[in-house]
Amino acid sequence: MLFTVIMSKKAIYLTIGFILFFSLVVSCSVEENDDFSERVKISLREVGNQLLLSNKDSTSLILPVVALEQSKYRLSFQNNLTFEPNTLVSIVQHNLKKSKLPEYYRVEVIQCADNEVAYSYEMSVDEESTLIPCLSRVLPEDCYTIEIRFINRSASSALREAFVYIFGFITITFVLFGIYRSKKTRLKTQNEDYIAIGRFKFFKAENKLVKEAEEISLSKKESELLAILVSSPNVVVTRDELTKRVWEDNGVIVGRSLDTFISKLRKKLSADQSIIIENVHGVGYKLVLVS
Repeated sequence: MLFTVIMSKKAIYLTIGFILFFSLVVSCSVEENDDFSERVKISLREVGNQLLLSNKDSTSLILPVVALEQSKYRLSFQNNLTFEPNTLVSIVQHNLKKSKLPEYYRVEVIQCADNEVAYSYEMSVDEESTLIPCLSRVLPEDCYTIEIRFINRSASSALREAFVYIFGFITITFVLFGIYRSKKTRLKTQNEDYIAIGRFKFFKAENKLVKEAEEISLSKKESELLAILVSSPNVVVTRDELTKRVWEDNGVIVGRSLDTFISKLRKKLSADQSIIIENVHGVGYKLVLVS
């Protein structure tokens, strides 16, 4: 039962640790995603601004940048525009690098009228897979939206999160191991200080009895009386000796005090029928341990 109690406490510590750890991870992930999204939107607005300026348009609006899904964003314009793909590639690359955004992504220029892709290219981690076609073919003036999807970001995020989880797990394991060692050390210290009485463990310094996982508190005088009786099992200890050793320093001795405290001790030890505090009439008491 004591093992169950210890395990329960460990389970509580484990649960609390994981709750705190995952709350921290979730909080950090949310903050990181929010920061990433804001940086992308700022960068794409500047992309839009430079594209319009290349059209000698300094007055029309750049519509709000929209996050379509994870790692994918849309840039829209109030008016029609035209541009050379080489200009788009250069502007996007410069601004994403300036904002310290991932360098691997796919860009699609989509016609507003039919949602068809008018132009697209991809910057890949593998240089041979990087595709930038038709750099010099100018797109006719029309209504376009530009969509950009960052590739391999989810994989790198997953790797980073996996590292965080592993680090957190190792940290929690060390914390739990420390708790276990601390508990084990305390139990070992207690084991060196108790006296076995039947199914009880008597800790005189702590004024308590322990039976399995149950602790029974003793008053100072109950503890002193039990210590005297335990030191001489199956031997009669006189009333005078018990009274003198336990009450001598108090100055005042009440006649029935000894009997009252012996009665309390019997009640607290009653869970183990093998322990008997026997009254030797007119002489004193003795602690009998029945095999």
